[in-house]
Amino acid sequence: MKWFLLVAALLAAPAMQAQLRFGVKGGVNIASVKFNQDVIDSENITGFHIGPMIEMVIPVAGLGVDAAVVYSQKGFGLKDKGYRNDYIDVPVNLKYKIMLPLVKPYVAAGPYASFRVSGDKLRDIPGSISEQLKTKSFGAGLNFTAGAEVFDIVQVGLTYSLGLTDNYEKLDTKNFDVVSTLGKPHTWMISAAVFF
Repeated sequence: MKWFLLVAALLAAPAMQAQLRFGVKGGVNIASVKFNQDVIDSENITGFHIGPMIEMVIPVAGLGVDAAVVYSQKGFGLKDKGYRNDYIDVPVNLKYKIMLPLVKPYVAAGPYASFRVSGDKLRDIPGSISEQLKTKSFGAGLNFTAGAEVFDIVQVGLTYSLGLTDNYEKLDTKNFDVVSTLGKPHTWMISAAVFF
């Protein structure tokens, strides 16, 4: 029992010295949705994201977590027209940072939850008379990020956001039935974060 208390104390000591920081992040989204080709052949669209974030890292180990609440535009392009929806995304990532003096490279990964707050809910499917796409209100997925921190203030990163849920439903407008669920979002995000 004594060895267990000793290990717990050794692990807790650096955790108590973890740096907790608040900041704001924002950047550009390059978004698309993976549909079956027979439904829609979608294209990329651009949008943006912005919101507050928090980071907690143990300085000696370089391990930590970060989280954010981000307003984010996602959707897809179709025949030179963009179909965007606005979401509140809540990502929570495990982070590893190489603790160098001036530039600290880092990698991070973790899940996110996505809540639709505005944008087109129903869209006609091109070439179909009786079918529409309905945007769901909730989605979820995984984020994978690589970047660097400069002068302990600014972080710049590239994130690939992989949707794990189908964010759309195909509706039969004649019978008002859900025919199928489909459409996983894929988003590249170029971000900059400033910490206070």
